[in-house]
Amino acid sequence: MNMFIEQLLNGVAVGAIYALITLGLALVYGVLRILHVAHAAIYTAGAYVGLFVYRATGSIPLATLAAMAVCGVLGILIERAVYSPLLKYPPYVPLISSIAMFLGFQELFRLLAGPYIIAFNARLPLSDAFIGHVRISAPILIIYVTSTLVLIALWLLLYRTEIGLAIRATSQDRAIASTMGMDARSLISLTFFIGSAVAAIAGILVGMHYNQVYPTMGTVPAYKSLALIVVGGLGSLPGAVFASLLLGVLETLLIGYANVPLPRDSLAFIAMIAVLLWRPQGLFGRKGGR
Repeated sequence: MNMFIEQLLNGVAVGAIYALITLGLALVYGVLRILHVAHAAIYTAGAYVGLFVYRATGSIPLATLAAMAVCGVLGILIERAVYSPLLKYPPYVPLISSIAMFLGFQELFRLLAGPYIIAFNARLPLSDAFIGHVRISAPILIIYVTSTLVLIALWLLLYRTEIGLAIRATSQDRAIASTMGMDARSLISLTFFIGSAVAAIAGILVGMHYNQVYPTMGTVPAYKSLALIVVGGLGSLPGAVFASLLLGVLETLLIGYANVPLPRDSLAFIAMIAVLLWRPQGLFGRKGGR
């Protein structure tokens, strides 16, 4: 029983990381209706920036803030320089550009940081905890605390502030939001900044949890997050969080605990196919689009 509880807790931690990555993708899709595959490259960039700043300063909070700032600005640059000029073209054009950027960033990371795995040996401010005979490791505790704070902060921002209302209005209909006096362009840039900063946090958490950072660490999250926003409902933030947590738990329990003979990374696409057959708009999506 203790093993089951430990695996369940590990699954929730994995799902929380998926949620942090997928949220940014869902935010971007909500305001621009494009699939931002390069988001996974920003996640990798966050891990590298966090690693190098931590090595220079020895401070995890400072490394996290630096990674959030760098990745936030990178997200804005990608939106302004690449996506904005391509919005007049069919949706597959920005998608192809996003895939090209993702592959290009992977090569850039390989050139700048080397092709090898770099250890992320961080001194964590928490120690292992015990619930009865069940041990919760310090990295998993950090994931729980950080992801909970980030999700609460995002919820408060989007649903309890005027900026959040403006972002949601822009997501519903950009043209009408603009006619109502909202600066849609600035709101889109802010959305990219927020989504990219959250991806940077996810990159650091993964780097510390698995004690490794490498150029292609965004490959699996790139396609998994796409599957997750489809399962949750394109553009639905609650759907993205729910689908991510569910996938993390299922992967850990079915593959790690029950030893189901399936590749771990295949579950996201099995879930996507099953949901699309049953509910094409996704778990939290609406029929007819927005």
